[in-house]
Amino acid sequence: MVELVVPTIGESINEVTLAEWKVSEGDYVKRDQIICEFESEKATLDFPSEVAGTITFVAKEGDDLEIGAVVCKIDETAEAPKEVPKPSAPPVQAPEEKAQEIVQQVDTPPAKDLFSEIKATPVAKEMMEDKKIDPSKLTGSGPDGRITKGDVLKYIAGPVDSNKKPFSRDEKSEKMSKLRRTISRRLVEAKNTTAMLTTFNEVDMSAIMQLREQFKDTFKEKHGIGLGFMSFFTRACAIALQEWPSVNAYIDGDEIIYHDYVDVSIAVSAPKGLVVPVIRNAESLTMDGIEKEVKRLAIRARDNKLELEEMQGGTFTITNGGVFGSLLSTPILNMPQSAILGMHKIEDRPVAINGKVEIRPMMYVALSYDHRIIDGRESVGFLVRVKELLENPTKMIAAKSVEEVLLDL
Repeated sequence: MVELVVPTIGESINEVTLAEWKVSEGDYVKRDQIICEFESEKATLDFPSEVAGTITFVAKEGDDLEIGAVVCKIDETAEAPKEVPKPSAPPVQAPEEKAQEIVQQVDTPPAKDLFSEIKATPVAKEMMEDKKIDPSKLTGSGPDGRITKGDVLKYIAGPVDSNKKPFSRDEKSEKMSKLRRTISRRLVEAKNTTAMLTTFNEVDMSAIMQLREQFKDTFKEKHGIGLGFMSFFTRACAIALQEWPSVNAYIDGDEIIYHDYVDVSIAVSAPKGLVVPVIRNAESLTMDGIEKEVKRLAIRARDNKLELEEMQGGTFTITNGGVFGSLLSTPILNMPQSAILGMHKIEDRPVAINGKVEIRPMMYVALSYDHRIIDGRESVGFLVRVKELLENPTKMIAAKSVEEVLLDL
């Protein structure tokens, strides 16, 4: 019998949780076959078998295991079962092709002709296009079977559990995952050990929305990826952080560590909790480079494939609550960083422009910061600079034209 133990994962990780067995007890496993999944404080990790043989479990799902603890035993003397010939299958896609297919699935909304054939209210059509919902999957409750806004919201909410009893008061207890426990600990630590304050401002998104509308098709045709808001915010923050270095620094004991680079952490909601993968050297990336990195990290987070190295470090964080409909919030610091920018929902609001009231697409932005290192002048100055760059995106481009930056002309 060969004992397989929890491997050394990282310097700061002393314990993992056995999240899920990928095989059944008594199965014959091959060398390098993934047999279980570990959950650490920072990421989910696959554990392959070092040898081939019949597996016997030692640990159970949900067990907390120290580094070096025995996970299972493998009987190398067991004979491999005879493989039954399988019917021919379609060719396996290369990883690059599979990744491109996922990106296309995420980026590609239902075909336009679907919406022209389906009866729906204008608001419902807009919501289905925005959320990339296939209208053929919805049943309209309006006159003549027309799909309404309520039908779309009901579809997004998901099916109602018909087995749920009315006035039920059942409860259930569920152990917190190691990742959720780590998130909880770090959030409390941030609140208790920093002098955190939040300053707010609002951004007129008209200029950026016009640029996106003008260049989105050409941008996607040239770079193979959509032009989103995150690239504009990341670029604006990268410029402002270099102008206000204390916002890009953090405290280490009695010292302040400054950075001449900008590593932007982006908060991503993953299946097992919040993760913050890092865009390295954001100050040096092009607009399409930022978008591609955001897409790559988001897909890896969704598939629980992020490596520890992809989430370590980071000098500043951007979080977007607007994708969930948040209008305003006060984001919590991502320790040990000293500042975090919160993006929010874009909403048409009346604003005063040159003495006249106009309806503009506005977004509230919030900067939470550690007052021990960042004073009011720096925090407000930084946020005002970000606002200025977003409302005048050509200022992000210096001497270059918009076409040169977006399309590499």
